[in-house]
Amino acid sequence: HLQLVESGGGLVQPGGSLRLSCATSETTLDFRTMGWFRQAPGKEREGVSHISLSDGNTRYADSVKGRFTISRDNVKNTVYLQMNSLIPEDTADYYCAATIFDLTLAGPRPRDYDYWGQGTQVTVSS
Repeated sequence: HLQLVESGGGLVQPGGSLRLSCATSETTLDFRTMGWFRQAPGKEREGVSHISLSDGNTRYADSVKGRFTISRDNVKNTVYLQMNSLIPEDTADYYCAATIFDLTLAGPRPRDYDYWGQGTQVTVSS
């Protein structure tokens, strides 16, 4: 049974940092790309970043470029999202997702992903 399990969310002050983790359970599926998405209350889910598990190629939403960094550890089957210089507009539920396709020629789009975690909440507030 495939699972994507996010962790690392929480409450942080503006300007602070958080690191999200997404661990995958054992699976025979050959994931090529994993990504992070977020959904704020009353808004649609949007892509934040994604990474190729083969060559490490990455893409970021314009709103997080220079502040967020995605990385992967293929040995641990884990993808990370390091979030720095957080602002209140980053407040959302953050979701990890995976796909068997290599999608990093373009930015992350929720409709391209088949497997999703349950999400972790990030709140940026003073």
